[in-house]
Amino acid sequence: MADRTPPLGVEELRALVAGGEIDTVVLAFPDMQGRLQGKRFAARFFLDEVLRHGTEGCNYLLAVDADMNTVDGYAMSSWENGYGDFALYPDLATLRRVPWNEGTALAVADLAWDDGSPVVAAPRQILRRQLDRLAALGYTAQVGTELEFIVFRDTYEQAWDAGYRGLTPANRYNVDYSVLGTGRVEPLLRRIRNEMAGAGLTVESAKGECNPGQHEITFRYDEALVTCDQHAVYKTGAKEIAAQEGVSLTFMAKYDEREGNSCHIHLSLAHADGATAMPDSAEEPDAMSEVMRRFLAGQLAALREFSLLYAPHINSYKRFQPDSFAPTAVTWGRDNRTCALRVVGHGRSLRFENRLPGGDVNPYLAVAGMVAAGLYGIEQGLELPEPCSGNAYAGAFERVPTTLREAAELWETSAIAKAAFGDEVVAHYRTMARVEIDAFDAAVTDWERRRSFERM
Repeated sequence: MADRTPPLGVEELRALVAGGEIDTVVLAFPDMQGRLQGKRFAARFFLDEVLRHGTEGCNYLLAVDADMNTVDGYAMSSWENGYGDFALYPDLATLRRVPWNEGTALAVADLAWDDGSPVVAAPRQILRRQLDRLAALGYTAQVGTELEFIVFRDTYEQAWDAGYRGLTPANRYNVDYSVLGTGRVEPLLRRIRNEMAGAGLTVESAKGECNPGQHEITFRYDEALVTCDQHAVYKTGAKEIAAQEGVSLTFMAKYDEREGNSCHIHLSLAHADGATAMPDSAEEPDAMSEVMRRFLAGQLAALREFSLLYAPHINSYKRFQPDSFAPTAVTWGRDNRTCALRVVGHGRSLRFENRLPGGDVNPYLAVAGMVAAGLYGIEQGLELPEPCSGNAYAGAFERVPTTLREAAELWETSAIAKAAFGDEVVAHYRTMARVEIDAFDAAVTDWERRRSFERM
């Protein structure tokens, strides 16, 4: 990865701590769901000790379910192994101020075992490995993520107490591109935009979306790992800002039967010198280079088997409905939103968009999957089929998996996944899927009660 100036340098942090402006430093890593987990340190202790030696955390943080319950099946962490620790080491390139928490800075951590070896099933390490493979071919990945969310007037505590039913959306109707509609929640959106900028993210825009209360804030693309780190910071920060404002927001993929929350991921390749590798030539800015065609062909070849990385939860698969702007067909098209993969842009901006991920995606895993799939296409010399120019929902294409169970089975038996990620990673995330499937299979839902309480 190219050298870059971090949002906050260590010496600048020392000066801010000495001047009393910063008193707390958060050190956190992305877990299997992409959530930031870690500790808050007294800033002076962070500078004196953690900066040099790191800290420890229980290794069950990569071996629990979404509710933080201990579960069976993970090789790295269990009752039999005693639930020991792994080490968290700050990546100083990620050090930044956190404007929405007074006197606070944050750094993202990498995980290692006692012997210094990396925790290979950690999402950040999984992405690093794929980026290293890409770099060995002379390329870097430029990535942008587009997260949608729904805002409710209820606090998080009120939403919990109501069982997340009967909540009041911030907008009562479709406000897609509506300036009036976004104005209703502009104080919240403005705070998020400005405070993310204060944390080192480059804000592009905010717009309304289709579902009542649904909005999107976008940020400028960057190197893949940087974008994923910023994604995790933004997702955590937006929730914290919403809580401070007395409202709540959700990134879940499908909150209700209307439009779900997507997280379209844009990716382009650049040469080591930063020049784009996507167009065929400056004279033909819309023509794809051979490497782009092969990279895109790899996406199609691995898409079904890698769906677990793009849609990791039971709820994720509720998005994939016909005529919903969420994809159901494994195909690509130029500026065609009915396809799973959409090619957009011209010249330097030529890129493709993966439309499978929802707002619940772990960006590190999804981008790692996209890079690994592209590398497969390059290594195998895959040919790109003709684009879909019509309605992909009605076309005769392979289909996106419709359940987490189907996606997990495809992932578990995928030769592409095992070659790219290794048996340990494949087994680890198959276990994560099994745990969620088992929990869902054992649950009794509101739908079942409504359908069966009296009439069955």
